[in-house]
Amino acid sequence: MGIRWISSFVAFALLGAIAACSTPAPETSAAAPTADPAALTDTAQNPEATSDRIIALTSLTADIIHTLDPDRLVGIPGSSILRADGRFADLEIISEGRVEPDLEKIVALQPDLVIGAEGFHDRTLARLQELGIDTLAVNISSWDALMTLTDDLAERLDADATMLRDRYDACLAQAETRNTSTLVLVSRQPILSPNKNSWAGDFLTRFNLQNLTADLQGNSDFDGYVTLSEEKVLTANPDVLLVVETEENLLDQLKGDPFWGQLSAIQNDQVHSFDYFGLINPGSLASIEATCQQLADL
Repeated sequence: MGIRWISSFVAFALLGAIAACSTPAPETSAAAPTADPAALTDTAQNPEATSDRIIALTSLTADIIHTLDPDRLVGIPGSSILRADGRFADLEIISEGRVEPDLEKIVALQPDLVIGAEGFHDRTLARLQELGIDTLAVNISSWDALMTLTDDLAERLDADATMLRDRYDACLAQAETRNTSTLVLVSRQPILSPNKNSWAGDFLTRFNLQNLTADLQGNSDFDGYVTLSEEKVLTANPDVLLVVETEENLLDQLKGDPFWGQLSAIQNDQVHSFDYFGLINPGSLASIEATCQQLADL
């Protein structure tokens, strides 16, 4: 797992986890969590006005807007999640892969609001502000942030967020009373694991899973994630291991490491693969709900 993947992880995962799911095109490092749970940075010239033409630069915000009012969404990111969803088939794609969003396409669509990920789309949003286009930067690192963002977008659309709120409540209602020691591994070189200041960390807390790296700080360039040595993993020796699968086949790589077979979770067949979307990067409403179901089934 090389530097290329790690750099993509920062913007795509942590920033994706912020705003709800960006595509891997890092511009800056992830912003640290703030006191405001939703970390909404509003640069709209008239934030109280209803937005009629919206471009979403993250897949989750695109999904939320489309669910609230599909007619308001005019542009989306080139996300694999959205490409697989027929609801978004006719919408203009503004970005592809690690390439920055296409400003010409954005301007041509004449949006009255462009939503991006804080710390990820900063440069694009700043340029749009210079052009007189209202923007919103979002940072989702917790369920509270997701709920606040949903309410904010519903207000801008003059829409009712009750249906989405009910979906969130139903998702979290699956959590059981337990305190299973759990360790999430998201990369191998270095070994990274989320603390409580991340979407993944907050997700585990909501499902009453004892995240063994929740209170750890530092030792990582990525806010909300800590670097572990093999010795620390062995010392933690969790009841359950959650391995986040990427194109790098992380689980297969870890199986070749000497420490792997010494873990109780391995010996007790308590290793579970999780998709990147949902647990690390919220990705979409469906991926969040799928992760809720998977965590409830542990």
